[in-house]
Amino acid sequence: QVQLVESGGGLVQAGGSLKLSCVASGIIFGINYMGWYRQAPGKQRELVARISSSGITNYADSVKGRFTISRDSAKNTVDLQMHSLKPEDTAVYYCNLENWHGISDVRNYWGQGTQVTVSS
Repeated sequence: QVQLVESGGGLVQAGGSLKLSCVASGIIFGINYMGWYRQAPGKQRELVARISSSGITNYADSVKGRFTISRDSAKNTVDLQMHSLKPEDTAVYYCNLENWHGISDVRNYWGQGTQVTVSS
């Protein structure tokens, strides 16, 4: 019932900026997190940043101070503004919805992913 569509990936030089956007469609419950994960070749998928429906944010230590996550819950969108990009930021970035159907029924939905490549 939920679809997530990412956009904004691309190629950028080290030190540059890029903004990722995600639009969710379907039934989005009132209590939820929307966020971004990334997966580089040979590595497991990791949390980059997420933001709750009440505005609480979490960031990976590796991106603190460089990335900013924001959302418009009324439109079910989430953005990730990335600055001072590093080659190690290169990965496929996935939009995620953590939809709280209930306290004991939290369901995750994923977008298709968008490639971010940072050249040195």
